[in-house]
Formats: sequence, C-alpha cells, structure tokens
Amino acid sequence: MVLFFSLLSLLALAASLGLVTMMARPGLRATAVRELGGYALPVAVTVATVSTLGSLYLSEVEGFVPCLLCWVQRGFMYPLVLLLAWVIVRPNRVVQLLVLVMSIGGALTAAYHYGEQQGWWGGSEEFCSAAAPCTFVWVQQFGFMSIPFMAFTGFCLIALLVALHMSRPVRATSHV
Repeated sequence: MVLFFSLLSLLALAASLGLVTMMARPGLRATAVRELGGYALPVAVTVATVSTLGSLYLSEVEGFVPCLLCWVQRGFMYPLVLLLAWVIVRPNRVVQLLVLVMSIGGALTAAYHYGEQQGWWGGSEEFCSAAAPCTFVWVQQFGFMSIPFMAFTGFCLIALLVALHMSRPVRATSHV
C-alpha cells in the first residue's frame, strides 16, 4: 500500500506541474479553465479523501506514529473532504477561498516537515517529542518520497484545482 500511495503522490506531482504550466501560459490557461475547471472540485475532493484515508491507513494499519507536524497537516487535510463536498453541493466562493487557504497552509507545513526530515534546518525539538520525532522517516520511496512529501503533493494539487475552478467566470443567476 505504501508503494501505491507513493505512486499516487507522483501522479499528483505530475498533475500539479502540468496545471502550473497550463495556468502560466495565457493561451493554455483559458483552455484549462474552460475544459478542466468543471472537473476541478470533484477531483479535489477525491484527492482529499484519498489523502485522508491514506493517512489513517498509515497510522492505524501500518502503525506509524504521527508526530506533531503530521497532526497539523491532518488538521488541514481532513476538513477539506467535507468542505470540498459542501462546495460541490452548494457552491460558495468564501468556502472555496477557505479551502484554498487551508491547502496552502497544509502545503507549507508539509514542506517545512519534509525539510525537517531532510535536515535542511536545525530541527523542531521545541515542539516535537522524543516519542514521535518530526525528523523520523517512516517511508522512503524512490530515494526522496516520505509521508510529508506525499502530503505536500496532495495539498498542492488541491490548491491548484480549487484555484483553477475559481478562475471560471461566475455565472449570474436569473431572478424572475
């Protein structure tokens, strides 16, 4: 299962890079918004759901003990499932903006956590415990992919999909 989640993370990374490339080029941006924008929220809720289930699998089935930074990432990811489902059923720009902000916050936390694991900065001894250190690497796939990296790709893809959806023109409703 860890390999499966790692492969999904690579897919999320590739999709994120593709979306960034498309959104950065004006001609492709309009096409992306028109052709993909309507699918963005259902795909985003799927990514959030799979990320949440993957997180629960790794801790509850595999027995990986989440550290404090993992819990913070969970705090960003888990509510996204419900918020995205809500936005699909009852479109709301404010909730979409909240999802975007939470996705970015989760991505920043995951990036920081990944940096902790890679030893890029001093360490988070001030808020991580010896029982569940933030620097411990439970998963090391393909020589670089750990759980925070997987979370980072999920958060990035969700943020990009919501931004893509929000780029669509707002349709006016007629009042008769």
